[in-house]
Amino acid sequence: MYRFYWATAVVAGLVVTTALGSRCAAKEAKTQAKSTRRPGVVFVATPHDVVIKMLQLAALKKSDLVYDLGCGDGRIVVMAAKRYGCRGVGYDIDAERVKESLRNVKKNKVGHLVKIEQKDVFTLDLSGASVITIYLLPSMNVKLIPQLEKLKPGARIVAHDYGIEGVAPEKVVTFTSKEDNVKHTIYLWTTPLKEEEQEEEEEEDYDDEEEE
Repeated sequence: MYRFYWATAVVAGLVVTTALGSRCAAKEAKTQAKSTRRPGVVFVATPHDVVIKMLQLAALKKSDLVYDLGCGDGRIVVMAAKRYGCRGVGYDIDAERVKESLRNVKKNKVGHLVKIEQKDVFTLDLSGASVITIYLLPSMNVKLIPQLEKLKPGARIVAHDYGIEGVAPEKVVTFTSKEDNVKHTIYLWTTPLKEEEQEEEEEEDYDDEEEE
């Protein structure tokens, strides 16, 4: 009788162990797949003077919370913290970019204001931000629309070089960077978003304006 109970317990233990092992293996595979997912774009840094114009166009205030989607080396949220004293979160799916951003945050001593997180930007809840900055491909900008539509009224979205197809910008600014001598385009939207045909874009040119 005791042998029977013992054998039953051993079999039950093996079943539980196998089940737990399968779950752990599945979780590990899922985590590994997530960590090895490749970024959708190649990192190209936004010139610092273009970053300044982006933040100026967003009319940044100390009370703002900035989300930078695809933060690269973290220069936008770092500059927002240093110049305006506002909080920021940089998101990037690339582990190397996250490490680089964290070093930048530490170097500039803004860790009390800035966080960097390794996340897929298309899975984020953006509703807490008052300012969103992006430098992504046009197709990726369009993919963000459902998330951007959940922002609170009055939130500002600033994009470098690429607009959002089907969404009318409030302003379009061209600016020639002194860092690369290339003309860059900066787009501004204020929520709620408006369809392209509902509003004409206002274009400004900052080429002759001196840097602060």
